[in-house]
This record gives sequence, structure tokens and C-alpha cells, in this order.
Amino acid sequence: MAGAEDEMPLSPFGPLLAEAARMRKSNLSAAIKDVDSIIDLLVAAREQVSGEDDAHKTSMVMTTLQNPVKARLEAINDDLKDVTKAQRSFGKALDRALPHRELPMEADAMADHPDLINRAIAMHLLREGQFSVASTFLLEDRKHRDQKVATSLAERVCSNVDEDGDNDMDRNDDEEKPSGLHSEDLQDRFSEMYTILAQLKERNLVPAIDWAHLHNPQLEAKGSNLEFELTKLQFVWLFKGPSVNGLPDDDSNGLGGALAYARQNFVRFQARHINEIQQLCCAVVYASNLDASPYRQIFQIDSAFEDVSISFTREFCSLLGLSAESPLYMAVTAGSIALPRLIKYTTYMKEKKTEWTTENELAFETPLPQSMIYHPIFVCPVSKEQATEDNPPMMLPCGHVICSESLKNIAAKAQRFKCPYCPLEGHARDAKQIIL
Repeated sequence: MAGAEDEMPLSPFGPLLAEAARMRKSNLSAAIKDVDSIIDLLVAAREQVSGEDDAHKTSMVMTTLQNPVKARLEAINDDLKDVTKAQRSFGKALDRALPHRELPMEADAMADHPDLINRAIAMHLLREGQFSVASTFLLEDRKHRDQKVATSLAERVCSNVDEDGDNDMDRNDDEEKPSGLHSEDLQDRFSEMYTILAQLKERNLVPAIDWAHLHNPQLEAKGSNLEFELTKLQFVWLFKGPSVNGLPDDDSNGLGGALAYARQNFVRFQARHINEIQQLCCAVVYASNLDASPYRQIFQIDSAFEDVSISFTREFCSLLGLSAESPLYMAVTAGSIALPRLIKYTTYMKEKKTEWTTENELAFETPLPQSMIYHPIFVCPVSKEQATEDNPPMMLPCGHVICSESLKNIAAKAQRFKCPYCPLEGHARDAKQIIL
């Protein structure tokens, strides 16, 4: 069976991506330019004949206009042919990459959960900043559910009318109202997130720093260093000076502005980040030749704004109880990777007249990218057992990691215990559960 698995190729999505790129290039921009050119020609001709009583001159203007307009119309047709051809080629490539065939399943697992599917779609639209589309989608979903509820009520009323024509059904309007999805609050939250991200894209850290300072208690409770990372980057950005950051050349910018900013803002981070603060301050000595200093890596910020934007998005979504990436996007992407292999595997099993007996896992490994692997395996070096939810990995005060059960066994006979890998001792209460 392993040999059959190795021979299963993935569907050829390469040609499909190439046709998609070609279709993006073959847009209507050229046709729109030709239409604008025709409009300019007609406007110019109208101005020439406007107020003219000379019929001969008017006839000459119209005759002169004929060939250019005809040439532009032919150009428009050629432009539209290119667009149509690209769309047709993409459709054929899509049919080849994803041919129409029945999925290898007896029932749709999500068919009985339309509300969950609609919620996932609405949440994805909100996360992507498509607020108007999300509002329209939620409105249509609410109308559809109201219609279904009304139909169901009508059927129940008709089925519960007695001989006297009275409705004996116990009505409960509250139970018939669909719960619905309320996007107003989430829309406001994500609107705030995208506003701050837009400012980060423009190299403006102030809104992000203000947001992180406002939510600092919640962020620190989660072990986040977002506010310090933003403040640190702001110090470096000011340190670069107006020739790099483009900010006004005044006392709040450059080396002096960076030092003033550090004195004002680094004090509250000393307890947790004193070493990093000392490195930043010592770098001032090398301001004239920073590239040759031991601190040059700290001040290389080519990707710093992109990295801090990712961190901000992750922490913002975390405070909302959401993952940094859209679950719908991750599920669809992982499904599109796994589905071709699943279809081929199921077809192979049918040809061999065998059955897939596994219920809760695939019979073969799906090669998902590293970014989609959320459950890394940790094997306890003491018990040689794999960590589970009931037996999670625990980090000892010395930094070594063992499983919870092993820690209980080691610390069972005394309050203090010795790490099995180094001579340091510690208390079991000082060990912290970690998530790898």
C-alpha cells in the first residue's frame, strides 16, 4: 500500500496558475483606453463643428473622423478578443485541473450545519476587511432563515389545527427566532485593526503603540511583548534620523529624539527587558559608525515593519479569541491539497475491492506545508512517551522540558527535586506548561 501511495501524483495546478496569471494580464484596461480615445475624438469633432454654418467644413470634419473612430473600434474588438480568449483558456485549465466527478463520500458531514458554514464565511469576510460584502451576506442569510422559519411555522400550524379550527399548538416565538450573526461589533474591531495596519504600512507606529499600551494588561497576561517590540522599533526608527524615516527634522527626531523617547518610554519595560534596553542605549556610542558596531543587527529593520504587522495582527485576533489566520482559508487550502490524493486513493481502493476502515484519520499522510501544522509531537525524554492534552510538556526552572507525568513522579517524594539532565533543583510549582 505504501508503494501505491508514493505513486499518487498531485493534480497539475501549475498550468492553472499560469492561465490565472495570463487572465489577470488580459484585462479591460486597453479596451477602456481605446473607448476613452474615441470619446476624445468625438468631443474634439463636436467642438470643431459647434456653431459652424459651413456644411462643407462640417462634412470634412466628419469624414476625417471616420477612419480614426473605425480604427479604435477595431482595436476595442481585438482587446475584447484577448480577454475572452484568456477567460476561455482559464476555464479549460480549470476543468482539466478539477474535473467534475463525484466526491468519495457517502454523505456531506457539514450538510446538517449550515449555520456554522455561514458563520465561517461571514467571519472570513470580516477578517479580510470585506465589510460591505459581509453585511450583504449576513442580510441574505437572515432573510433565508426567516423564510425557512415562517414556512416551518405554517406547516406546524396546519398540522396542529383541530376540528374546531383552533390552533392547539403551544407557541413559543422566542424558540422560533434564529440566533443570527451580529457582525457590527466585530466589524468595528476589524475596521480598527485594518486602520492601524494601514498606518504600519506607512511606517507610522504611533497608533499601534497606543493600542498596545491600552491593552497591555491583557497582552502581558498572555505573555506578549508586543508593546515593547513596537516601542523598540520606534526608538530605532527615530534613531535612523530624518534622512531615513522622513519625519520632520526637529528635536523629536534623530539621535536626540530617540534618546528622549527612550527616557520617556523604556522605564516601564525595565523589569522584563533590561538587557535589550541596555543594548539599545549602548548603541548610541556607535552612532557615527553603526554598521561596524556589535549592534548593527538590531538596527537592520528591512523586514521589521512587516514582522511587527504580523505580530500585531496575531495579538489583535488573540484578544478577540480568534486565530491569526482565517480558519476558512486554512480549511479550504488544506482541503484542496488533500482532496486530489483522497480521490485517487479512494478510486484505487475501489479497484482493489477493499474498504477504508479508519474512522477518525486518513489512511495516508497529507503533505501540508509547515505553516499548517499546529500539533507538533513532543516525546518526553524521561518516560519516552508522547505528550497529550492530559500529559502536556512542562518546562522546568532550568529550561529543560519533560512531560507532566514524569514531573509528578520525580517530585512525588520531596518538595524539591533535581532536574534529570542538570544539577539544578527546583519546585514543581515553578514548572510551567508550554505549547510547542
